[in-house]
Amino acid sequence: MAFEVKPLTGAIGAEIFGADVSDPAQDGDLLAAFAAHGVIAIRDQDITLDQLTAFARRIGVINVNRFFAAVPDYPEVALVVKEPDHKTVIGERWHTDHSYDRVPAMCSILHAIETPEIGGDTVFASMYASFDALSEGLKDMLRSMKALHSSQHIFGPARKDAEVRDTGRIGNVDLAIQDNIHPVVIRHPLSGREALYVNPEFTVSFDGWNKEESQALISYLERHCTKPEFTCRLRWSPGTIGIWDNRATWHKAVNDYAGHRRQMHRITIEGVALTESHMAA
Repeated sequence: MAFEVKPLTGAIGAEIFGADVSDPAQDGDLLAAFAAHGVIAIRDQDITLDQLTAFARRIGVINVNRFFAAVPDYPEVALVVKEPDHKTVIGERWHTDHSYDRVPAMCSILHAIETPEIGGDTVFASMYASFDALSEGLKDMLRSMKALHSSQHIFGPARKDAEVRDTGRIGNVDLAIQDNIHPVVIRHPLSGREALYVNPEFTVSFDGWNKEESQALISYLERHCTKPEFTCRLRWSPGTIGIWDNRATWHKAVNDYAGHRRQMHRITIEGVALTESHMAA
């Protein structure tokens, strides 16, 4: 291995030093670190947008985001930016990307271009470790369940924080029509481990449960899954490339840098259909 991997915590996350994502020979080791740790921060990557997209294509098929503004001349690259006068950040609630799609995304790749001197971190939670720590009775119940995930309340006309739309950071509200049902517990396609697959942002309800019952369970799972022992915090710096597994982690952006600018470039990689844990055991 041509680079150094330093775990961030016992449950999730690792920093990588000495790697070069423009070198295809390192792809296999980088993907192995990604699969093992759920989220990796590859430090000191001074690369072009062409090199970033080439790296992403070697990982898988790029998903062109429906809602985010794109980097000019690079439709595959979403522009994630917060200007000094913006109050709201995108992704401030715990979630995993694209769970509303029929085939959810494999991973997201985020390249830090401009970051505040202090703040602007992203926090991640392991859906392996948090599921493993549940009682056997609750795990058995969750294995038998399915949940509805939707994009409509986040990216559609009903979105409450109009500032994000008004500043052009997201658009195409008419395309926010995704409603899909997924298993609540999946057998991860890379690791073979069981992982919890619901999230507070996009999961609307559990199949056969009413809204009040569903929200009560989602709230409980949010409190449980975001305990410190299941999480890590990623401090960004210009040149860092973060890659996280959308089937095994949650994340949220920390909005603590008012008056400062933060710009990131994001690429999402297509995944595969999810399988119920007991079906693939």
